Amino acid sequence: MPRTPLVAVVDDDEAIREALCDLLMVTGLSCSTFDSASAFLNDDASPDIDCLITDVRMPGMSGLDMLEHMRATGSDLPVIVLTSVLDASARARALELGAQAWLTKPVADDALLDELRSAIGEDQWPDGPER
Repeated sequence: MPRTPLVAVVDDDEAIREALCDLLMVTGLSCSTFDSASAFLNDDASPDIDCLITDVRMPGMSGLDMLEHMRATGSDLPVIVLTSVLDASARARALELGAQAWLTKPVADDALLDELRSAIGEDQWPDGPER
């Protein structure tokens, strides 16, 4: 039996974390949530994560700083930035650091799921309900 893909959600807003996790689980994915970049970076389960969704603005380390740290330490984990930040230079920095996508809040479920499907890979995508 294939392993269910695991998506990490890093956002300081609890309501956003819960809503995203609900969407992912209904889609057939597993979800882990983190309220900060440092909580994610210090978690032992990170090697099992197939994709990361992160906000930009968070207390402490920003999502972009976390992405930069991950790349500097050799991580090639697919990252989707989901943010309300409308900053072209921040977007450019995220994409230069290898972010899979930069999506703005509120995001359509289909747009997010399409990016996740691309990041995780069609062969690992769960056979969940049609959307």
